[in-house]
Amino acid sequence: MRKIILGKTEQEISTISLGTWSYGGANKQGEIPVGWADQKDSDSINALKHCYKSGINHWDTADVYGNGRSEKIIGSLWNEIPRNEIFLATKVGWDMGSYEYFYHPVHMREQMEKSLINLQTDCVDLLYLHHCNFGKNGEYFDDAVETIRRFQEEGKTKFLGLSDWDLYKIMKYIDDVDPDVVQPYRNVMDNTYLSSGLKSWIDEKNAGVCFFSPIKHGLLTGKYTEPVKFGDGDFRSQVSGFNDDIIIKKMQRNKILLEEKFSDHPNPVMRGIIDSLFFDSPSGCVLLGQRNIEQVNIATTLGGVLLKEDVDWVKSLYNNT
Repeated sequence: MRKIILGKTEQEISTISLGTWSYGGANKQGEIPVGWADQKDSDSINALKHCYKSGINHWDTADVYGNGRSEKIIGSLWNEIPRNEIFLATKVGWDMGSYEYFYHPVHMREQMEKSLINLQTDCVDLLYLHHCNFGKNGEYFDDAVETIRRFQEEGKTKFLGLSDWDLYKIMKYIDDVDPDVVQPYRNVMDNTYLSSGLKSWIDEKNAGVCFFSPIKHGLLTGKYTEPVKFGDGDFRSQVSGFNDDIIIKKMQRNKILLEEKFSDHPNPVMRGIIDSLFFDSPSGCVLLGQRNIEQVNIATTLGGVLLKEDVDWVKSLYNNT
């Protein structure tokens, strides 16, 4: 597994890192599905152990994944896996609790303390503000940043991060946060890393960057042959592409082309859609969901850097999709 230095954190991590959103299982916030259905804890545990053995040493979770279920599963393994050999990240912000807005300082502290208990650690390596919804006029921003900086001063986290689905929202707040690591949404279909200005900021500041949803929740793999219905509490039921027959057929055609292009690789589709994200990101990693041992085995074959002409070719498959 290729390793990189995660920007100014100076920490060495695997280019293919582990996203554990699915480990929280099916979940809802009100009536909105925010989890992943049909995930067994036994699969999650086996995947974590196999990641460790395979050199995937950066694990990313959040307080809201299964309302702590994902964190608890990770925290249960320190008697078998050395805690100090894992770069561990979690997030705070999506759980409002009994408050009327995200990022209430009292609730943030409650969630931080709960995360440390769930993860069975005194300190996480990286704590993210999970999103950039700081109020209509940004009125909750200062308190949110002050609170996580205080957590850092108290030794509850080593590094601070900023995340969001919308890279332009990240850019609105990034200078005032000055994060050590940024976690933006990015894949070959949805890619504003350059146009938003985030790439330039990352390069200039020597920050780490961790791309999430690099396979668009599985849609880009081309494994779906028809519109799909997901179980109750599954976030993917809200992703329009899974119900779009035109998109699904396009992903199947791309799958065939990728299999031909990278036929010398054991996982040619993943080689194309994942490894093309590293060309412009020397301090970057990809957070890849690995729900079982089989998916970990696939992940271990990835993480290389493609030639520019190959990257351009892959991107061309998804333009105007």
